[in-house]
Amino acid sequence: MKFGLFGSAQADSRGHGPETGQGFRDWLDDNVEAEALGYRSTFLVEHHFSGWNQVSATLMLLTALAMRTTRLRLGTAVIVLPWHNPVLLAEAAATLDLISGGRFDFGIGKGYRHSEFHGFQIAPEEGQARFDECLALMTQAWTTRERFSHRGQFWNFADIVVEPPPAQKPHPPLWVAAGSEASIRRAAARGFNLILDQYASAQALGERMAIYRAERAAHGLGFDPMQVVVARQLYVAKDEADRQAALVRQAAYTQRTVDVSRAPDAAGTRGSHVLAYADRKGGTEENALFGTPDQICAMLEDLRAAGVAYVLLTIAGGREQMRRFARDIMPAFAASAAAAAE
Repeated sequence: MKFGLFGSAQADSRGHGPETGQGFRDWLDDNVEAEALGYRSTFLVEHHFSGWNQVSATLMLLTALAMRTTRLRLGTAVIVLPWHNPVLLAEAAATLDLISGGRFDFGIGKGYRHSEFHGFQIAPEEGQARFDECLALMTQAWTTRERFSHRGQFWNFADIVVEPPPAQKPHPPLWVAAGSEASIRRAAARGFNLILDQYASAQALGERMAIYRAERAAHGLGFDPMQVVVARQLYVAKDEADRQAALVRQAAYTQRTVDVSRAPDAAGTRGSHVLAYADRKGGTEENALFGTPDQICAMLEDLRAAGVAYVLLTIAGGREQMRRFARDIMPAFAASAAAAAE
């Protein structure tokens, strides 16, 4: 198995306000150390209007990290295409890919937070159409060295050549989060890599991976287990009391995200994101990797048995937790990680 990081970054840090940017510098330092500890990647969110200084200029922060690392793959999970001018986004993504030496993994989505759709004054019903038009334009921009024009539903461009081209050909790998059978089949058919959510059980993940693999085969596409990544919350506990206390903290943290994501008049929501699990008490924590090293190893073995080869960790508890996982748990999976890299 291979392991990466998945999370957010905030401008503020303990004892330092957002105007200092200390939280961003701390995040950069964390990921420089993660590379040294053997983590494969880091995937960073994009969010707006949260009220707690969550990272919004995601590609800019990843570009800063590219300058301080040499092997760590740099991912987004996800950039919400409906918020962005597709030409400017294609240019920024290609620049990051070049600066990083071809290490960019481009996770993309259509959005789910009510506060963001409302803030940008975009109707949620337009999300898919905006996603599709933006992606088609970016793909054309990356793969065409000739000038072109575009007249679409949301964007118009005349006589443009988009520069620079990306380092990876034909473009950086595209990753999408999907949870339903229909969305997984669409991702596979379009050749996207797949991000599976941090809340589903190992059994459900195995079923979803089987759907994805079969659909790729139906479209003449090969399958590599590293084309699927599973997100998981992580806390390495000293004992059961420590584990339970960490789960309580995690539930409170997750509720903050739920509160800004759900429309005021909406109940449960289907999908690959937190709202699909938030209506059942404990639903967002029951499959978290919270426990002692032995307990976490057992949970990872369940994931491996389901076919999972690549896991992104949302680490609760800071840098020391990242070190503990690398020291006490990661070595047990080194053999399978080496095999996956071959």
